[in-house]
Amino acid sequence: MRPRGRGAHARCDVGGKDVQENIQKNFSGAASPVAVQTSAVTRILVVEDEAKVARALRDGLGAEGYDVVLAAAGEDGLSLAGSGGFDLVVLDLMLPGRDGIEILSELRRSGDPTPVLILTARDTVSDRVAGLDAGADDYLVKPFAFAELLARIRALLRRGRPEPSPRLALADLQVDAAGRTATRAGRTLALTALEFTLLEFLLRHQGQVVSRGMIAREVWNEPARGTPLDNVIDVHIMRLRRKVDREADVRLIHTVRGVGFVMREGEP
Repeated sequence: MRPRGRGAHARCDVGGKDVQENIQKNFSGAASPVAVQTSAVTRILVVEDEAKVARALRDGLGAEGYDVVLAAAGEDGLSLAGSGGFDLVVLDLMLPGRDGIEILSELRRSGDPTPVLILTARDTVSDRVAGLDAGADDYLVKPFAFAELLARIRALLRRGRPEPSPRLALADLQVDAAGRTATRAGRTLALTALEFTLLEFLLRHQGQVVSRGMIAREVWNEPARGTPLDNVIDVHIMRLRRKVDREADVRLIHTVRGVGFVMREGEP
């Protein structure tokens, strides 16, 4: 899979050289996959037998904050997908053992509703129709733009998630997401629109370490950053911390050095 071009518009071709290195260069501003996996919010199963493609997807998606599990054979993919615990499956069609259509058909026959995105070199109309009729939620042909893959993944995940609760709380912090108001110990917090969105994101992931890459994607809507937002994010975290924690006995917003931030009552 050889990226063509640079940045978020790089395209990925099957069988290319130095696949992982190229994707990591394109998304060098994101957090490391190892750090993200310890606090991942979304789990993705990638069923792909081409080792370089699989590693590139694992590293690229991991850098975007996803917890990625790989399967190289059809039977392994079906077993893992059927065990549950995944928010989305990225599925190749040409696999050793059971092919992708067989895996997909078996999942749907068993009543498994997990969103499935087919990622394959098969590009004919009949292939697309067969995949969608077998139960796929989306179909993307190789070579592909990584930014487009990320956008399709986000769209599929949005469809499958329940409406978030409008009221959030941690210790004496109360947030009304619908009314976009926040109070700490009964004191109204004067937040900008961006500060409120950032606070809501941290609070919805309370107890979980979130990377700067995850914040850039979910709060700033920047899936692939040509210019890293790390300094901008740090400034906004600092301002938010002043407003939320300044007059409180217990701090709620904490920095995890080298990883990101966590919102919890007391030190992490």
